[in-house]
Amino acid sequence: MHLKRLAVVLGAVAVASCSSDPSGPGGGRSTTITVNNNFFNPTPDTVSAGTITFSWSSSTHNVTWDSGPTTPANSGDKSSGTHAVALTAGTYQYHCSLHGLAGSGMHGTIVVQ
Repeated sequence: MHLKRLAVVLGAVAVASCSSDPSGPGGGRSTTITVNNNFFNPTPDTVSAGTITFSWSSSTHNVTWDSGPTTPANSGDKSSGTHAVALTAGTYQYHCSLHGLAGSGMHGTIVVQ
């Protein structure tokens, strides 16, 4: 009887450890990426194909695409508002051209499944 309970508990633990935690390290399956005070959040991020929205709430930044299977439109300089892009499967690299190349490290990665 104890062995049966142990097997059930171990099976539940194995299933739980295989599930995906959308808020875990290295991204969060978010469809909105915050652009704020010299950082993108979350990054890196892993999402399903579809629309991703960048949202500004601070000083002026932009989203400039470096690489990816497609080249979405750059956002232009913004200090508020949003910029939505449709992404297909693949890995995309982007940065803020105002702050990403001058040493602040304002870069991002999105992996689209």
